[in-house]
Amino acid sequence: MEWINYHHLLYFWVTAKEGSIARAAEKLRLAPPTISGQLKLLEEQLGEQLFEREGRGLKLTEMGRVALRYADEIFGLGRELLDTMKGRPSGRPARLVVGVSDVVPKLIIKRLLEPVLTGPDAVQLICREESPKSLLASLALHDLDVVISDAPIGVGSNVRVFHHPLGESSVEIFGTKKLAAQYRRGFPKSLDGAPVLLPTDTSALRRSLDQWFEKHGVQPRVVAELEDSALLKTFAQDGLGLFAAPTVVAREIERQYEVVSVGKATGVIERFYAISVERKLKHPAVVTISEHARNDLFGPD
Repeated sequence: MEWINYHHLLYFWVTAKEGSIARAAEKLRLAPPTISGQLKLLEEQLGEQLFEREGRGLKLTEMGRVALRYADEIFGLGRELLDTMKGRPSGRPARLVVGVSDVVPKLIIKRLLEPVLTGPDAVQLICREESPKSLLASLALHDLDVVISDAPIGVGSNVRVFHHPLGESSVEIFGTKKLAAQYRRGFPKSLDGAPVLLPTDTSALRRSLDQWFEKHGVQPRVVAELEDSALLKTFAQDGLGLFAAPTVVAREIERQYEVVSVGKATGVIERFYAISVERKLKHPAVVTISEHARNDLFGPD
């Protein structure tokens, strides 16, 4: 049976935190060559390079980041063990690292994650927002526990992951009261030439909206295309254009951005997924998110 040398792992952990062997040596009160040699032994045992040079310091490789995540957990559990044995409350909640696709509405993310942030089983939440491609790469390296996306993984993806449907919502068109009064009558034909703010064509919602516009024979004037859903709504709040958003968070959108519904984009559905490296969700917090989404957030009205 293979066993990892935890002294080597500790030297790696401190070096990763400090950013250089010299600073790690000072903190550990060891000679730099000692730490350098121990790191080399650890890399040989793992069969992976953990650091690469960056100027006068060190930068973690991709596998180094994976090793650091495990080291964080291992030494965190060690501290918790000592606290428990000495009768001190550890107060260390479970950790959940969520990747968020930048096109998913922030209010949807908030509603999805709320159940794991309160109560006795609350987690320490770390949320990272990136492009879908970057998120999948991080998920494959186990840097993330789950990714929340507006679309399942395409067939051509070279990352082995699984998508778990969370639910779906109809979509409405929103705008300031002034724009709503101007374009509500005759909706959706009134949208021909109307100023709109749209997500970029990388989002599933944008593709659905383009088909819906074509179906109704309207060609709105695209003021801007934005990847970030919150930025899009901030522009809309200033009256720069109409925008589409899920009905399930319609009331929150109206309150937060001071807009009103112009009409429902009948037939346009926005879907949401949890993406994981597991065929069956296992992380307790992710299971809670999934159950809350299907039973409450996106459940029957």
